[in-house]
Amino acid sequence: MLHLVIANKNYSSWSFRPWLAMKVAGIAFQETLISLDAPDFKSQLSALSGAGKVPVLIDGDARIWESLAILEYLAEKFPAANLWPQDPLARGHARAVASEMHAGFLPLRRQLPMNVWRPVIPRALDADAKADVARIDTIWSECRARFGTGGPFLYGAFGAADAMYAPVVWRFHTYGIDVSAIARDYMRAIKTLPAWSEWREAARRETWVLPHDEIDWPEVKREEG
Repeated sequence: MLHLVIANKNYSSWSFRPWLAMKVAGIAFQETLISLDAPDFKSQLSALSGAGKVPVLIDGDARIWESLAILEYLAEKFPAANLWPQDPLARGHARAVASEMHAGFLPLRRQLPMNVWRPVIPRALDADAKADVARIDTIWSECRARFGTGGPFLYGAFGAADAMYAPVVWRFHTYGIDVSAIARDYMRAIKTLPAWSEWREAARRETWVLPHDEIDWPEVKREEG
């Protein structure tokens, strides 16, 4: 069975991507969680990949790291999961927007760290982060308009591109970011996935607190229920 090594579900956006894709696709796997603040975090992960980061997918002798590479590996190993669109035009577009997410939007990442248990409280953004929000809103709107007729996700059915942008849905939700009606509908579709709820409930049960991802520090705001 495949084995996915991840970090804290409350904070680790990179871990969420392949985990969500595998859950939605019905791909069986075991998971191991190593907290980002564990003293031996780096040494444990370095033994699995040279990068020393999460996530890492273990498949027999194979060790695959980096979220996007894991999704590509899964798409090849499980073609019936249709993690990429079948149409070549849509598939190329999906790979482009997934790569853009993987490589960019640093101001947004810094100002809106993933924090699942924080209550929804709006946060003001600087110009660079606002530009990131606008670009992502444009991507989602374009995907839905051009390729989304077959379902509620970016390319109709849920796929790898949705997995790449799912942590952004968390960020927009947690910090009350204003987006277009199309983007709100897309976020609603992601948030209704059973796997979304499963991750959320697990994150809320965690006890690790990482100050650098708590923007209200030294206060730690946790949603009740």
